[in-house]
Amino acid sequence: MKLPYLPILAIVLALGAGYARADDMKGMDSKTGSTMDMPMGEKPIGKTHHAVGTVKSVDTGKRTVTISHGAVKTLNWPAMTMTFGVKDNAMLKQFAQGKKVEVDFVQEGSDYNIVKVK
Repeated sequence: MKLPYLPILAIVLALGAGYARADDMKGMDSKTGSTMDMPMGEKPIGKTHHAVGTVKSVDTGKRTVTISHGAVKTLNWPAMTMTFGVKDNAMLKQFAQGKKVEVDFVQEGSDYNIVKVK
C-alpha cells in the first residue's frame, strides 16, 4: 500500500521546523548569535509606549496604578483613564494620587505594565 501523502507531510514538517527555529532567534544579534545584553532567563520586552497623565489611585496590594492619561499615539489610543501594573515595588512608591507623571509601559499579554516613571 502506497502512502502518497508522506512526501507532503515531510515537507510540512521540515518547513515547520525552520519556522520554529526562526522564532527562537528573536532578540538575538544575527552576526554574533548573542542575546544583545539580555539578562539570562528574561524574555525580550515588547515595544515601549509613552503616556503623560495624572495618578488617580494607587493599589499597593495589587501593585497597580490608575492614571488618567492623554492620547498614546503608538497604540492609536485616545485620552482615557486606565490601570497599569507596576512590577517594581520601588517604582510603585513614586506614584501618589494627584501627581502628574510621565510613564513608559509595555504590553505583556493582556496587561500593560509600567517600566519607567518620571
